Amino acid sequence: MIHFVGAGSGAPDLITVRGKKYLEEADVVIYAGSLVNPQLLEYTKDICTIYNSAKMTLEEVLSVMEKAEALGKTTVRLHTGDPCIYGAIREQMDVLDEKGIPYDYCPGVSAFCGAASALNLEYTLPDISQSVIITRMEGRTPVPAKESIQSFAAHQATMVVFLSTGMLEELSRRLIEGGYREDTPAAIVYKATWDDEKKFVCTVGTLAQTAKENNITKTALMIIGDCVNTAHYERSKLYDPGFTTEFREATE
Repeated sequence: MIHFVGAGSGAPDLITVRGKKYLEEADVVIYAGSLVNPQLLEYTKDICTIYNSAKMTLEEVLSVMEKAEALGKTTVRLHTGDPCIYGAIREQMDVLDEKGIPYDYCPGVSAFCGAASALNLEYTLPDISQSVIITRMEGRTPVPAKESIQSFAAHQATMVVFLSTGMLEELSRRLIEGGYREDTPAAIVYKATWDDEKKFVCTVGTLAQTAKENNITKTALMIIGDCVNTAHYERSKLYDPGFTTEFREATE
């Protein structure tokens, strides 16, 4: 069996109980060495064989999986955060499907959740934003034209931008062009939930300046929207004493 496991946002104790169990049982671990906290490898047994996929191609990763499976071994493919977001898991699963190799998928805590915890913020505040857009800038890897930053900015929803720390001047320009105000609250969170986590609240217009002043060049994500720094929002109806739900009657 091959287990695709989300490593969580960084802190080694933020992996799920199930994910930790799979690591403890694994004979082979292939981990995303450029982003996964190496402390997680301490959960593996002494005889576990460990590969760093940062130095491997897709074909090499699949070859390790196939050989381990032929020997009746258990493999963990350890991805950063939750692998459903920029994890490149579908291309691995498709090949495994073709070869008839069984696998499953254990979710993890995404960095966008870790970033919210770092700032103690709620992405979906009543009357502020009820939607979260997760996206990234176009770099060496293209983005579909219909998913441009400008088109998403027009919605004025909360936006979380991955994989774009080196393009913040362009990100600001596109956000403003799309409809965000220059003074719209924003934040940069570096290595959310890691021991060396850093967090900075700024504005859409000062994203690049804030990153430069604090030497943030990679491994960060940006949060855009009024949820970052707002004191005025509607109270949730769920816990409003004047609101009847399936479980209680209104008392006011």
